[in-house]
Amino acid sequence: MATGAVVGNVTDIINSGKTTKTKDKDPNTLGKDDFLKILITQLQNQDPTQPLQDKEFIAQMAQFTSVEQLTNMAGEMKLMRQSLGFVSGLIGKSITYTATDSSGASLVKTGIVDSITFKDGNQYANVKGEEISLDKLTKIEDVGETK
Repeated sequence: MATGAVVGNVTDIINSGKTTKTKDKDPNTLGKDDFLKILITQLQNQDPTQPLQDKEFIAQMAQFTSVEQLTNMAGEMKLMRQSLGFVSGLIGKSITYTATDSSGASLVKTGIVDSITFKDGNQYANVKGEEISLDKLTKIEDVGETK
């Protein structure tokens, strides 16, 4: 499943279960681009005899960084929810995967997925207590179709 870039403001992204690519922007909400435009306009129109105080400028940059990080987090959470939906479909399926034995040789193993685990930002299929990284999977099939 291909996904495009997440576009929209923080509220839309957090409250939406679907991609906001084609959604019209709500004129009553501000996103990170709007915040940056306000900051730039403020800097361009400030009184040269009374420039923006250091503390105020640092506070505004910290706010901008916070808005940007919230937007990024919302996008990552959305991707994780979508990914979890796909990966949870592996539970009960028969998978074939490549494993490495103690001598470093590659082995092809097969097993039925018991559960899915998330560790350090990676997803693993659990087969009889063994955690298999999803990039090691070579085949996924229904249990009744295993040959």
